[in-house]
Amino acid sequence: MNQYIAAFDQGTTSSRCIIFDHDGHIVAVAQKEHRQFFPQAGWVEHDPEELWLNTREVGAAALAKADVRRQDIAAIGITNQRETTVVWDRETGKAVYNAIVWQDTRTDRLVEELAGDAGVDRYREVTGLPLSTYFAGPKVRWILDNVEGAREKAAAGKLLFGTIDSWLVWKLTGGAGEDGHGPGVHITDVTNASRTMLMNLETLQWDPEICSEFGIPASMLPEIRSSSEVYGHARERGPFAGVPIAGILGDQQAATFGQACLSPGEAKNTYGTGNFLLLNTGSTPVRSEHGLLTTVCYRIGDRPAVYALEGSVAVTGSLVQWLRDNLGMLRTAAEIEDLAASVPDNGGAYIVPAFSGLFAPRWRPDARGVIAGLTRFVEKGHLARAALEATAYQTREVIDAMYADSGVELHTLKVDGGMVVNELLMQFQADILGVPVVRPVVAETTALGAAYAAGLAVGYWSGEDDIRRNWEAQKTWEPTMEHDDRERLFSEWKKAVERTYDWA
Repeated sequence: MNQYIAAFDQGTTSSRCIIFDHDGHIVAVAQKEHRQFFPQAGWVEHDPEELWLNTREVGAAALAKADVRRQDIAAIGITNQRETTVVWDRETGKAVYNAIVWQDTRTDRLVEELAGDAGVDRYREVTGLPLSTYFAGPKVRWILDNVEGAREKAAAGKLLFGTIDSWLVWKLTGGAGEDGHGPGVHITDVTNASRTMLMNLETLQWDPEICSEFGIPASMLPEIRSSSEVYGHARERGPFAGVPIAGILGDQQAATFGQACLSPGEAKNTYGTGNFLLLNTGSTPVRSEHGLLTTVCYRIGDRPAVYALEGSVAVTGSLVQWLRDNLGMLRTAAEIEDLAASVPDNGGAYIVPAFSGLFAPRWRPDARGVIAGLTRFVEKGHLARAALEATAYQTREVIDAMYADSGVELHTLKVDGGMVVNELLMQFQADILGVPVVRPVVAETTALGAAYAAGLAVGYWSGEDDIRRNWEAQKTWEPTMEHDDRERLFSEWKKAVERTYDWA
């Protein structure tokens, strides 16, 4: 019997391959960072070829570290940074432009143009999403409008579009091949498709009317499949030759699946470059009236899709990187906890990191970052603390909006991602929410969710009960803050947020 599942986790700052056993425990990890390109203010790009090369490298390295052969791998799962957009030539296999990253705001004028008199909610009923620079559809349109020859090639059926999952699966299954008509499988799953603004939430298919209004030819679009089925097999040249590729989930949906949030009302929060909180709402999409996204949570094989409400916070972990790289306050990101712990509170200072506008629940692309409440008393320890607290406050705003939309009250918050090792942040998160915060034994829940999706498709795990059984709590933080203190701090935070408006 095959003993393991491999998961590729292609994220905003790095690519990883993690090999898991049947208990959901990590056998080996390999990771490699990639370059970030900032050609202009508000523009963020990655090199698609570098992402593909790094994915191959970490796959081979993980197999070597685990000391296992490809014959020991039952299936491959893929999870990815979701809205990041690649357009490539189907005959050469080369991208026509760098990948435009989800954080990129260059499509702001295009988004205004598409909104017209109908406003940002023009497509929300069909797609569950407000018009925003965040999503993939406007990024595709930008490439077609601005890359020389792209519009003509697309009209002739020579270009393909995909989010990063599509790009990797196409490459993994052979890409263009030797003759330009290779075996590459051009697909995506429902969770990634639901982040493009081009998919109908009810039919789970591309919406022809929206695609036409965006000016995106149907021939470019990948086939939409479920999150858990065999899509194809890894190409013969490579460390995973012949292994079935059997699971795809966008990174936040993968973390929700990996956290075993498989029943309506269960929620998780991932603390990464940004923060992403998903609440499972079951088999019916819940339309948000409080600035949240309605998205597909997952779909297993031919079973009905499960939906979620999502709150996306653009800047959390990347604020710590900014303090380190731009201000030189830290040598390593990990140092922020000790620096923040050197003072008892934030000294009255608040940081609102609206570097590229505010995401959920406010959706203010005109906002820009501020540090408010500065006095001569404030020093770098207070700013470090304010940076961590900003993550917790933004999470509270999203959870309040989720309650308003769904009426589902949060009793515990399951957490994962790079920042959950920060004990000070986790305690403050529990305090500002007034509910326990729980970290699982396996914090790599994004990759684990992709592994579960792939494993279910090939019978490695028999069903969702296996996933529930594998989930274990490692640590719980109980709230200790008085109610009045909690509400006072949150009120001051909201006052600081309002100072960011109407800047751009």
